[in-house]
Amino acid sequence: MTPRPRTPRIAIAPSGFKESLSAARVAEAIAAGVRRVVPDAELDLIPLVDGGEGTAEALALASGGRLVRATATGPVGDPVPTHFALLGDPGALTAVVEMAAVAGLSLVPPDRRHPGATTTYGVGELIRAALDAGARRVLVGCGDSGTSDGGAGALQALGARLTDRHGRELRPGGGALYELEHIDPAGLDPRLARTELLVACNPYNVLCGKRGVARVFGPQKGATPAEVELLSAGLERLAAVLARDVAPAFTPPGREPLDLRTAPGTGASGGLGAGLAAVGARLLPRYDVLLDGLDLDARLARADIVITAEGALDHQTVRGKIPAEVARRARDAGVPVLALAGTIGPGAQDVREVGVDAYSAILPAPMTLVEAIGRSGELLADATERAMRIMALGTRLAPLHPAHRPHPLAA
Repeated sequence: MTPRPRTPRIAIAPSGFKESLSAARVAEAIAAGVRRVVPDAELDLIPLVDGGEGTAEALALASGGRLVRATATGPVGDPVPTHFALLGDPGALTAVVEMAAVAGLSLVPPDRRHPGATTTYGVGELIRAALDAGARRVLVGCGDSGTSDGGAGALQALGARLTDRHGRELRPGGGALYELEHIDPAGLDPRLARTELLVACNPYNVLCGKRGVARVFGPQKGATPAEVELLSAGLERLAAVLARDVAPAFTPPGREPLDLRTAPGTGASGGLGAGLAAVGARLLPRYDVLLDGLDLDARLARADIVITAEGALDHQTVRGKIPAEVARRARDAGVPVLALAGTIGPGAQDVREVGVDAYSAILPAPMTLVEAIGRSGELLADATERAMRIMALGTRLAPLHPAHRPHPLAA
């Protein structure tokens, strides 16, 4: 008598879908689709964040901390309701400032998406609010930004003066940086010197050069080709002035100064990484920080299959996005990976090189973006069900091969 396969173990480790579903809701939708086909599956839901939308809330929940509501300057200069987190971990009070919550692309109206004018001023305001709340360790999550000002706005909110050759304060936005002549750090909040400032960022993102952040992400934020070149020139100028006027005072004796143009992570969130690095922040690979305490490798290794997901699967996915990180770790454990995505773009096939065995878009038919966003949970559950039925069919055919062993999905 052929033994019945054991209950399958499935790890669900997605990111959120931007401007649509949080990582937790994505995981729940995928789980719902799995249960339609394999109702007795052992599911391990591991919603993941990358420093972008939802990071502060996710880390607050994971640590037993809390969200602190605030109002700060949004990316287009208007006040916006926002928040930061105070974590519940023991030791020095740690705050999490999620730049997407105050300067994210979702806060920039479509008709005002001009990255030369948007500002990170609110990020600096949230850092100051965290210091006011008693934080002595501030983690800044970078991702989903709507800005390209190199962190200039954040530095201004923290007390620095950025001026042109006439001594006039620079107007907000990366479009003004080419006029930068001098940065006066004298007014910077003195508490910065006593605070551990960490930036969780994508190390693939650099400030300047051929792969500089303005050229890679500027068009996504609404920049024309001419504006991209203006932004690139401005960020080059900012890096030079930061290195001359600010960074030396925050570089410990005997340590080589960070190359603000090309060091890993300097381009994070439109260059916010470089601006904060100049005042002593440590730029850390985001997953080294954000996945700490999740025991992710062991949880993936216990699974028979891993399902991950993100809003768009394309050439950027392999450059530090969550599905690529999950796939690399699962591949090391010998566990197959299915990736689901809202859309499939150019270069998506590259994910196979990092460990994704199969991928699929969730849209069953053409529809408007508004409809897709409104139905994203439903579409994701349905797509998961379709994928699971195809896998179940494959495992039923597999016994025709003489070397086959019963698979957990062949229920």
